[in-house]
Amino acid sequence: MSTSESVSDKNRCPWAIKSDLERIYHDQEWGLPRMGDAGQFEFLVLESAQAGLSWATILRKREGYRRAFAGFDPVKVAMFTEEDVRRLLADESIVRNRKKIEAAIHNARLFLEVAAKHGSFSRYIWRFVEGRPIVNAWREMSEIPATTPLSDKVAREFKGMGFKFLGSTVLYAHMQATGMVNDHLTQCFRHAECQHHFQDMPPLHSFLKETFLPER
Repeated sequence: MSTSESVSDKNRCPWAIKSDLERIYHDQEWGLPRMGDAGQFEFLVLESAQAGLSWATILRKREGYRRAFAGFDPVKVAMFTEEDVRRLLADESIVRNRKKIEAAIHNARLFLEVAAKHGSFSRYIWRFVEGRPIVNAWREMSEIPATTPLSDKVAREFKGMGFKFLGSTVLYAHMQATGMVNDHLTQCFRHAECQHHFQDMPPLHSFLKETFLPER
């Protein structure tokens, strides 16, 4: 079977068929559970940069962000100075918005504080879903919400800690991207694959659930 045939024979979420870049991202990444802090930080940077823009725009600039933001290493980003801000504002490979750039640096410092407090940032954020993805059963794109009561709760907690450019809409998109929520349409081939991926993962998800048992 040719590549073109294998691509066209699969049912996908409608947004994924607009470009090859979006299709590859959808087929290989979107909705896969990310338990590591590196992936969590990368998507917090990218999702916060998206505000007011299309995700396709951010995907096209993703490698530029990777270079500009030290491989998405929060330790290195947290050490950025005003000189780095000026460097980033001159970098055409990223979104050159001072507030977003400064927010990414500010958020990196808070990210490290959360990680230090909880053992890892992932342990902290995955507790909101008790260590396992919420699996939805949407059949139409129009059914998928932009925010939920859960993303509202996460956003309030983030705001209370001082995070910037991470409101409820951005955080729900983050939860979708990092597999905390499976919002692939039920007829999309990735809906089942993402579920199976989580089930086949090492027992880290069980550890996360145990770590955040409610206090008695």
